[in-house]
Amino acid sequence: MSARVRPLKASPGTQDWRGGGGEHTNVTFLKVHIPSPTAPLPRCAPPSEEKHAQVPERGGPGEELLFRNSKGSYRGIPIIAANMDTVGTFEMALALHQFTLFTTVHKHYSVDDWVEFAAKHPECVESVAVSSGTGDGDFERISAILKAVPQLRYICVDVANGYSEHFVHFVKEVREKFQTHTIMAGNVVTGEMVEELILAGADIIKVGIGPGSVCTTRKKTGVGYPQLSAVIECADAAHGLGGHIISDGGCTCPGDVSKAFGAGADFVMLGGMLAGHSESGGEVIEKNGTKYKLFYGMSSDTAMKKHAGGVAEYRASEGKTVEVAYKGPVDVTIRDILGGVRSTCTYVGAGKLKELSRRTTFIRVTQQLNTVFGNS
Repeated sequence: MSARVRPLKASPGTQDWRGGGGEHTNVTFLKVHIPSPTAPLPRCAPPSEEKHAQVPERGGPGEELLFRNSKGSYRGIPIIAANMDTVGTFEMALALHQFTLFTTVHKHYSVDDWVEFAAKHPECVESVAVSSGTGDGDFERISAILKAVPQLRYICVDVANGYSEHFVHFVKEVREKFQTHTIMAGNVVTGEMVEELILAGADIIKVGIGPGSVCTTRKKTGVGYPQLSAVIECADAAHGLGGHIISDGGCTCPGDVSKAFGAGADFVMLGGMLAGHSESGGEVIEKNGTKYKLFYGMSSDTAMKKHAGGVAEYRASEGKTVEVAYKGPVDVTIRDILGGVRSTCTYVGAGKLKELSRRTTFIRVTQQLNTVFGNS
């Protein structure tokens, strides 16, 4: 059940956003707040006990999600590191596993790399996915990895544009061969395509075209969909078939993660928020005494030169490369995100994360933050 939008009286700096029969307005995370309830809630635990909202602490069990096609289940915290080679690394997977978070590992590790990782860290294998495109050799590559590491239970079939018959057929082929593996597939932004992919065999659909911090698809192509609206629409479609969705892209702070869950996302995938850490890919760069790490989109000129020899003549780069200030170990960032989500649950009266979408409404705003002392 996705978030519902209740009519609110407009106050200075706000506008009503009504769902259902009214005029439909598509919005991003930046354009809404989650308002507090209109009536008092039952007494909550004091702040030191806010984990009553059942967003687990380090190593704790999460709520169980059951998957439609694989018949598998997941019990961790449903926050995922994106399968970018500057984020979805084995090192990131090890760090996130300590908090029962998930990692879609980027597709540029070899079979031998996977075998070594599984041998050294068998406890981590159940909280990672092997990623794949749909190009020549991709099906054979994931088949080889899954044969070499049979403990792997998740496959992420990832393309920038999920609106093609070839992509749907690829998902069907993966499902036919790997009947008990949980398949993530995307990216799409409409309910009809979500339903198509679920019926083709996918369990979890990645939702998002263009919202990422280093994605330039909207600038280069004009194609995209406001992320919050895409999540609401796609969650309704997926849940109607017993499927699940990932909100992929657009989160810039813990509050955005809460908004994605509140809108109906079953999982939230993060890229930029996890970039620049010790566990992120790439070397530390130092300029004028300040340390940085490179972060780039996987359709960027940097990524294509690294992995494909350059940008193909028929297309344009759809990503950018940035220098992110070095942030140190990722565990500080993870604690900040989880703490924010727990507090959201407390504000709206959700006893556990699964309840958040049923407790969430949104109000449209013209200003997100008080910026007197900056945007941080």
